[in-house]
This record gives sequence, C-alpha cells and structure tokens, in this order.
Amino acid sequence: MSVQHILDMIKENSIEWVDFRFTDLSGRAHHISIPAIEVDENTFKNGVAFDGSSIAGFRGIEESDMVMMPDTESVFVDPFTAHPTLVVICDIYTPDGERYDRDPRGIAQKAEEYLQKTGVGTAAFFAPESEFFIFDDVRYDSSMNTSFYSVDSVEGVWNTGREEEGGNLGFKVMKKGGYFPVAPVDSQQDIRSEICRLLMESGLRIERHHHEVATAGQGEINFRFDTLTKTADNLMKYKYIIHNTAKQYGKVATFMPKPLFGDNGSGMHVHQSIFNGDEPLFYEKGGYANLSEIALNYIGGILYHAPALIALTNPSTNSFKRLVPGYEAPVNLVFSKGNRSAAVRIPVAAVTPKGSRIEFRTPDSTANPYLAFAAMLLAGLDGIKKKMDPTKLGYGPVDKNIYELSDADKKEIRSVPGSLEEALDALEADHEFLTEGGAFSEDFIQNYIDFKRSEAKEVAIRIHPHEYSLYFGC
Repeated sequence: MSVQHILDMIKENSIEWVDFRFTDLSGRAHHISIPAIEVDENTFKNGVAFDGSSIAGFRGIEESDMVMMPDTESVFVDPFTAHPTLVVICDIYTPDGERYDRDPRGIAQKAEEYLQKTGVGTAAFFAPESEFFIFDDVRYDSSMNTSFYSVDSVEGVWNTGREEEGGNLGFKVMKKGGYFPVAPVDSQQDIRSEICRLLMESGLRIERHHHEVATAGQGEINFRFDTLTKTADNLMKYKYIIHNTAKQYGKVATFMPKPLFGDNGSGMHVHQSIFNGDEPLFYEKGGYANLSEIALNYIGGILYHAPALIALTNPSTNSFKRLVPGYEAPVNLVFSKGNRSAAVRIPVAAVTPKGSRIEFRTPDSTANPYLAFAAMLLAGLDGIKKKMDPTKLGYGPVDKNIYELSDADKKEIRSVPGSLEEALDALEADHEFLTEGGAFSEDFIQNYIDFKRSEAKEVAIRIHPHEYSLYFGC
C-alpha cells in the first residue's frame, strides 16, 4: 500500500488520529497518536520519535532517542476509539537510520530473510491457535502483608450454588466440560461472534470460533495463516480486539496460560510450514503422516532446541503452571500424528498437500509473537541444515496416549523444562541457531535472559498464599 493510498484512506474515512504502534520485549503494544491533519509523506519518510529508555528492556537513558518507522502494509481502522483512528504498525530504528537489533518485529523480518538466503524455501507460514479466558471479575494484589487473586465467571463450576440476583439459572460449565456444548451452557457465543466481526473488519480471515475445554469462559478463535511477520502482526491485532471487546461487554479477557487451578490452561498451538513459491515442502505422500524429509528434519530441530526455545515461546513463570501432565499440556518432547499429548503434532484430518504442516503445541500467549515465531523457524531451519532425524534422536513418533504409558516407557521420553529459570539456562547454553543470518544478536539474547531472570526472581522471592496452608501452623 502506498503512502498516498493511506493519505487518501485518511480522508475517505474522516480519520482524526493516526496511531503509531510498536511491540516491546514482553510482547505488549505501545502507541503514540498524532492528529491526522499533521500526518503527511514526511511522517512516513522520517518516522515518529519516542523515548526508548521508558520501555523496559530497550535502551538506557543516555541513548534514549529512537524512531518508529511506519509500515504502510500494516494499517487498519481502530474499531474502539470514539474519534476515528487509523492504526499503523511500525519498525524501530536508531536516530542514525539503523535497524534496532532489540526490535522484535525486526528480528522476525530478519528470520524471514534468512530463510530465503538458505535456499530452502521462499516463505514460512504460521497459524497460532491462541486460547483465552473471558471473566466477569478479576481481583489481585501482592504487597508486604497481602497476596491473593480472585477471578469469577457466571459460567464457573464453583457457581452452581451461588445465590444470584434474580436466581441462579444453572447451566454452568463443568470442570473440563467446555469443549464445546451449545447455549445456554456456552454463554459467550455472542461476544465471540462480535470479536470475529471486528477481526474480519480489521482484515483477518476468521476460520471458526468455539468454547474451549475449561470452565469459566475459556474460548478460542482461529484466523487464517500468513507469513511469519504478518501473522505476528495479526496476533497483536487479535489480542487487542479481544481485550477491548471484552471490556465493552463489561468483562475482562486474559491470555494468561494458567489463571485457574485444577482445569485446563490456555496455550498457543502454532501451526507452521515452508513453501518454495507455490510448492509445499512439508508434504510427501507415503511418508509418516505424509510428511517430507524436510518436514521431519524441521521437527527434529524444533524438538532438539525445545528446552531453549521454550524460554521464548513460554516466557513467564505462569507458563510452567500450565506445562504439567494431566491437562492436555504438551510437556513431552516427541512428535506424533493426531496425538495431542505430544509437543509436536501432525494434523492428519482433512489435510491437503498444501495444508501439510506441523503443530508445535507447547507455546502460550505470554510469548512475544515476533520472537517466538522467529525462534521456531530458526530452530526448524537448523534441523533441516543438519538433517536432524527426530526418530534417530529419540523423539518418536509416539502414537499412544503418553499419559497412559508405563513408568518405564515414560522415563524414555524427554520433558520440557520445569521452570522459567531452567528454560533460560537452556537458552544461555544453546542459542547459536538463533544468531544464524543475524536474526538474533548476542546482545539481544543476553539482555533478554537478564530481563526474564529478573521477572523470575520477582516471583521466587514473594510469599505464596498456599505456603500459609502448608506451613503457618509449624
């Protein structure tokens, strides 16, 4: 889309404000709004200045000046603002015109460029299944003498006996009972449909939506795959629209991996494949699950580097409350066709050659999508480069319910790291695959590790409410 086309779009839609956005290290969006009458070709040529020292993990105060450079292919009209606003996603540059090596979006673009340089293929396609909860109420605090959280939902299984204004109308979602009964058990059909309407108006192709397994308003909306950076852009848009639609309904949405104890958490299963022009490279009729050797090597790279990858795909302490056996959590570093207990699943139902893909089920939506997708691609490419055979490396295939295997058989299966600290240790020990093609810099990786270790320490030193249950009477 040309700059002139955007300027015409501003006039045609009576746009009053242009909102320039970028994504920080943690995957949160930030923005600066400029009056539309002040936006012209020079805005797109020179960019928008901002203070990088005020963004956690970005720059020191002595080198704080940074520039947002608008991407003309990323615009959409904000569906929530009272004053018509056009959103433009930006890349981050230093004042001397160099790409900033800690810009997550720039890392994603460099990973795509590296794919083309390898000669393996021309494009990598990604499709995340990002699950979420929509609650009616959330309260939490953590201070010197208090630590608690409380969430509530009219659907919650704990509310079967609650006295409600007008009477309790029943039809709660039972524990693990949310996949996927019709209304009135599913009380969020309309809000998900409204989210989908807004997503489609903003440019996403929606494939379906439904209630998910857990009680208390867990849902999933699937949008169509695209290339790596565009899919990350779409996921940022997806989360923004879900958060704000929930707020308009007087509710609150969260992508936190494990907001409830004792029921399924929210993952982000990531489907991915590589094409060379129009040719799908992951398909070979007659192979295991009709996968090509390239696809198997890609899987080998994902599983071999998984302990380090998880520091980027599951980058929160809460991520590891989800990654425990028994809640459909993909904690086992094996691959399998159609098996949801494996970290890598190969979809086989109604799959065409062009739809042939692998699904990495371990990630969750606390991940920065630009970093997570780039890291997965680079791990897979390393597997292709080194011809990593996942079968010879001991990663399966395992076409059984892993949770029902004998203890002896389970011992042969490697598991994901048990904590964020373990994952960060793995990333520190194994990250050369990320620096291929200059996608991730050594500076970025060390800065990221330090940033996340600080988060882990903040949680580790705080008193947990359950410790009172265990130890107060000692």
